[in-house]
Amino acid sequence: MKAAGRVFKYGDNVDTDVIIPARYLNSSDPAELATHCMEDIDKEFVNKVSKGDIIVAEKNFGCGSSREHAPIAIKAAGVSCGIAEPFARIFYRNAINIGLPIIECPEASRGIEDGDEVEVDFDSGMIYDRTKGTQFKGQAFPEFMQKIIRAEGLINYINQG
Repeated sequence: MKAAGRVFKYGDNVDTDVIIPARYLNSSDPAELATHCMEDIDKEFVNKVSKGDIIVAEKNFGCGSSREHAPIAIKAAGVSCGIAEPFARIFYRNAINIGLPIIECPEASRGIEDGDEVEVDFDSGMIYDRTKGTQFKGQAFPEFMQKIIRAEGLINYINQG
């Protein structure tokens, strides 16, 4: 499994309240959530993001409340992967549960910049910054997690039998 796209870069402690503000939690529709993704931290995100793009953040991305709406909004906006140093634990689990691939790699988190073109190989954990010609070794996904992501989430994986 691979992901490739342009990077949107964020700093430390991006919490779920800015990923998808609480005022929009009256909807569980992924398409609706996507229209408000990141709007309290990056007003232009939804206008600039393209299918396949990648979010790179520093420490503790997804901290705050345990709402699944945050990774759902990111995935529905078209983001193919998240990279951070590391993710908040609940966000990490929620992302995998809804089928959003995320990978932890402190070196990539610090070395990749906004707008870089990046490719991620989930089998090996390798992250390639095609803009700079650099590469980083992140944590590869275990086989069972790749199956969950390929199934588009834990519920679909379980229902497949």
